[in-house]
Amino acid sequence: MDAATLSELRKPRTFPAVSVLMPTNRRAPGNRQDSIRLRNLLAEVRRRLREDIRVAPAAADEVVRGLERAAGEVDLRHAEDGLVLFATPDGEHHAFTIDQPVDERVIVDNTFATRDLVAAYTRTPRYWLLSISDQQTQLWDGRGDELTEVTRNGFPITPVQEEERTARHSPRPARHGDEHHRQLIREVVGALEGVLAHDRRPVVVAGVTRHQAFFDELAGPGITVAGRIDGSHAGASPRRLAELARPVLHAYEDLREVGVLSELEAARSIQRYAAGLSEVLSLVEEGRGEHLVVERGYYVPAVWTEGEFVPVEGPLGALKGADVVDDVVDNIIETTLEYGGEVTFVSDGFLVDHERIALVTRF
Repeated sequence: MDAATLSELRKPRTFPAVSVLMPTNRRAPGNRQDSIRLRNLLAEVRRRLREDIRVAPAAADEVVRGLERAAGEVDLRHAEDGLVLFATPDGEHHAFTIDQPVDERVIVDNTFATRDLVAAYTRTPRYWLLSISDQQTQLWDGRGDELTEVTRNGFPITPVQEEERTARHSPRPARHGDEHHRQLIREVVGALEGVLAHDRRPVVVAGVTRHQAFFDELAGPGITVAGRIDGSHAGASPRRLAELARPVLHAYEDLREVGVLSELEAARSIQRYAAGLSEVLSLVEEGRGEHLVVERGYYVPAVWTEGEFVPVEGPLGALKGADVVDDVVDNIIETTLEYGGEVTFVSDGFLVDHERIALVTRF
């Protein structure tokens, strides 16, 4: 899953664009029930489409076939935590497994329900891991527990060897040793800034105390350090580096979630803040959403009435013929992203003082 795929999936589709979301089990015996649960959800899709007067029988049949084809692309014996299926009457279908739980639901709209994919994408830590050593400095592209070495912008960087360095300089090892390391870190920082200019992410820095100190001295304000891994890890495997980075990233994300509250309060103080469904929806549709913050479990079904969304309670099946939206919060998320805004998902209950959804506006 990448940003380009998410952007494509958020585009409007031919009605009815159907999304099926289902929590799954990674291991037996729980995963033995997943196929039964999925069959029940597909039966619910058939029922809802047959009862919806806006959907022609042929379109309903094509959507169900698409969902069945999508489901057939997934091996539920090796599932993750959530399953997401999409299909349209045009024959388009998609299947995704994600490593976070989803709430079981069927959504019928003119767009796919992408909020869980967006949440999984934003929740998966994307970072750079910089491993500095006297032998070689490597940069790793981190996405969750996967690390891929970067081999561009001058990386990896191999410093001048000790014997070559001492041959070039007069024998004053301490001073020249410090200058040698400072020059190495200066080169590393320059190369890192070139990478960050195109893809800004927090950086986890691995290295001995001396290298960390020189990095702190020379790194500019454009480099956000998420945390540190002490010691030299030259030659360490990607798996080992990812294990070392995991607690560092967890601590950074905890601080970042708390920082969201500070950002909202600062925005409130300069009148660039909104909270609550109606106010946030209005501002987002105007393209004013800079940073949307929403609780992961916040869903609001609504109907479009007299030019506005009106939240509803109870089963949507009773609203035949109405312009029904299964989750208006998903619409808000998609609109924010379409206008280039940022979306952050936080734990349920975290925004109790902000009506479960809040927005930092551009103006």
